[in-house]
Amino acid sequence: MIESAATPTPEPPSKKELHLALKAFRKRLKLTRLDDESRMGYGPTSSGQQSGIVAITPPNQFSKAVWLELANQGKLKHDGGGLYSLI
Repeated sequence: MIESAATPTPEPPSKKELHLALKAFRKRLKLTRLDDESRMGYGPTSSGQQSGIVAITPPNQFSKAVWLELANQGKLKHDGGGLYSLI
């Protein structure tokens, strides 16, 4: 018996799901950067450095297939170690 024919192929993520995932990723990246910049050493009375965060772990509300598809479409870059960054 061939078991490969019995296993269904996974359905690719929908456009709406990809859009929502990218929106959630951008928001998570923005909040992570703001959190990093809010610590001492940043601000108007200091040297004015910006956050150096460019890659984050994507939100876990979406499956790994969604993040891989966004990387394949060129909207995100897979930096390895489970980290993704914006193009």
